[in-house]
Amino acid sequence: MNEQKIMVNCALPYANGPLHLGHLAGAYLGADIFVRFSRLSGTEVMFISGSDEYGTPITITAEKNNKRPQEIADKYHSEHMETFRNVDIIFDKFTRTTDAEHVKDVDEFFMNLLEKGFLEKRYMVSPYCRKSNRFMPDRYIEGTCPYCGYKEARGDQCDNCGRTLDPIELIDPVCKIGGERPEFRETEHYFLMLNKLQDSLLEYLGTKDFWKPNVLKYTKNFVSDGLKPRAITRDLDWGVPIPINGYEHKKIYVWFEALIGYITGAREYSTEIGNPEYWKSFWLDKNIKSYYFIGKDNIPFHTIIWPAMLIAHGDYNLPYNVPANEYLRFQGEQFSKSRGIGFTVNEILKIADKNSLRYYMASILPETGDSDFSMREFQDKVNSELVDKFGNYIYRLISFIDKNKLSIHKPEKLSGENKKILDMFKEKFDQYSQELYEIHIKRGLQIWLELVISANQYFNNAQPWKIIKENKEECNDILYTSLKIAQYLILMIYPYVPTGASEVWSMINNTVKIEGSTFEKLLSIDEFAIKKQNPPFTKLDFGEVINN
Repeated sequence: MNEQKIMVNCALPYANGPLHLGHLAGAYLGADIFVRFSRLSGTEVMFISGSDEYGTPITITAEKNNKRPQEIADKYHSEHMETFRNVDIIFDKFTRTTDAEHVKDVDEFFMNLLEKGFLEKRYMVSPYCRKSNRFMPDRYIEGTCPYCGYKEARGDQCDNCGRTLDPIELIDPVCKIGGERPEFRETEHYFLMLNKLQDSLLEYLGTKDFWKPNVLKYTKNFVSDGLKPRAITRDLDWGVPIPINGYEHKKIYVWFEALIGYITGAREYSTEIGNPEYWKSFWLDKNIKSYYFIGKDNIPFHTIIWPAMLIAHGDYNLPYNVPANEYLRFQGEQFSKSRGIGFTVNEILKIADKNSLRYYMASILPETGDSDFSMREFQDKVNSELVDKFGNYIYRLISFIDKNKLSIHKPEKLSGENKKILDMFKEKFDQYSQELYEIHIKRGLQIWLELVISANQYFNNAQPWKIIKENKEECNDILYTSLKIAQYLILMIYPYVPTGASEVWSMINNTVKIEGSTFEKLLSIDEFAIKKQNPPFTKLDFGEVINN
């Protein structure tokens, strides 16, 4: 079931504003849970993301704030890194597309495709602002989507239906900066000849029947409509330079160059750990599976554009799985950084701890459809499940052993209910592992919660507080079984709430840490060092926030 080595990449967030809960739900939390589970399963993982810093969202933010784009990128790159650390999302490398190494990688990729005939110069019609006397990037233009009627569609994509667009397709287009209707003028650019790659792409997609139905359906519908050449350069000042003389006033467009950041991040990480060739064992070995955790709006770029680019290049691994999530909604609307809908991660961390936030967000991940964020549900779910059920089980067990100054040892033989429940836990753990291996994050959490309920029922029915007066050896067997149950529960919740789980683990074992070890090794431990302390999970009380 488990692979020896995998590569996990996360969509590069635009460095133009704070991360909100929709970002966590869309890409990053699920990826981190999957990575932690995979490492505990004994799999070697390279985990990469980074800041997308050349996108037009950065220049829009810069112009609105009278700043240079680099200032905006610097600010939010640092902020994003801190935010991820604050919620225990730890990448091997969080790269930047403004890094010099990234420019080198983009240059190589561009020239490779040009030499192979997959890039061609063509003319296109682009929006032009007479007021500022310049061509406007796609994202500077907004209007009504011609496919679904959404009135705030961008010139490159509609966030509502997910369609990729050209600005000229928009109904009633206007410039976001000046508010005027743009002109459309001819300009010369380099195009990625997607039409030449359609057959190879369809053959590749034919092997992906295990992808999420929503991802596969969207992708196949997009390709079956026929792929057309797509411009990969723009009339911009901010971006990766085109590595050809005579194109100094144009730049490589963000949707092409940012994807190459996954390769840059892998190379940079390899250099940082003193093994510069390490990245090749992930990117050049065709047997290595690569996973791309993204949000719904990134589907076409990762299931069509990026595979097409990689096919054209010829050297690199194609995506194995693209487990894109749908949207997180708040009060009926999609979380949006640009429109200020919902909460930022840092806002929530002022009133809730990271263990609680990760737990609740994992339970509502929009894996197969949009999901809703609710402050009341957040509070109630954490208090009922993480604190009352799991925390209480651990506290009762540890307190009883500590109060009676017991030293628990492994019985010569377990029988009856003790053996029965541990056999059941082993079976359920295998089910949990299969669910997480298939990236069913919510199902894995549901299995864990069912086991927490079973653990409490077992402890209540076994009544060690009575048995200790009658048969100390039988009481030892009950408590040993209860501690083995605790092992399962702690290790299974670790990918979801790593800091909290590690603290609980230290209450039963202070010699071996979870991080850096494996399920197999940790579940084989039969000696326990009990340390009484309050579990790290506390009840939430949002008070008036719930009603606002």
